[in-house]
Amino acid sequence: MSLQDTEHSPTQEAAVPAAEVSETSHVTSREPADKTASGPEPTRPGMQWYVLRVASNKENQVREALEKKVRIENLGERVGRVLVPTAKEKRMKSGQVRVFERKLYPGYVFVEMATEPDGSISENVWFMIKETTGVGDFIGSDGKPTSMRGHDVDMMLLASAKPDEEATLSGLEFSKGDRVKIKEGSFQNFEGSVEAVDETKGIVTVLLTIFGRSTPVDVEYWQLEKV
Repeated sequence: MSLQDTEHSPTQEAAVPAAEVSETSHVTSREPADKTASGPEPTRPGMQWYVLRVASNKENQVREALEKKVRIENLGERVGRVLVPTAKEKRMKSGQVRVFERKLYPGYVFVEMATEPDGSISENVWFMIKETTGVGDFIGSDGKPTSMRGHDVDMMLLASAKPDEEATLSGLEFSKGDRVKIKEGSFQNFEGSVEAVDETKGIVTVLLTIFGRSTPVDVEYWQLEKV
């Protein structure tokens, strides 16, 4: 299974939809992984990673339920980590910058687990997973889950093990020289060219012609559109 081609598509069986965003003040859907100086914790001996389809917006609920069941039923030797990788980003809403949580693989939960020699899941683990509310099925073929490729596992684990990084600003897609139009504010409907972009503050400096003179005006990026 591959996670290539943007966020992200397991080859053969399914295409993972675009990233999902929900408002939050911090990231809550990561299962912390023990990290060393070289990176996230590697896959545990005797286990591989599998991708579980789940109901939309139920990723965290499924993750928490599975982790609880693994503890209660003492299945830690068969099921390891259960992850929902996320990232933080800033977006403008009602004129204010707010932090949102974006699921990198909406509709999917990543499960680290051991399988039988023939590739099947042991009966007790299978029933535990299938009886969990919101669970669909594993990506695979012939009724057997297909393990993820090593490179894709590395990408997923790195995303899951990131510290609480500074949120990035989403939707800031302007570059110097772009022709833009101001959508609202004191200079609504004015057109000009981008002179500078402050990515940390989301401010774009636009050169407008006012009374026959080229005048720089600072505008929040969400007030602009390309022309």
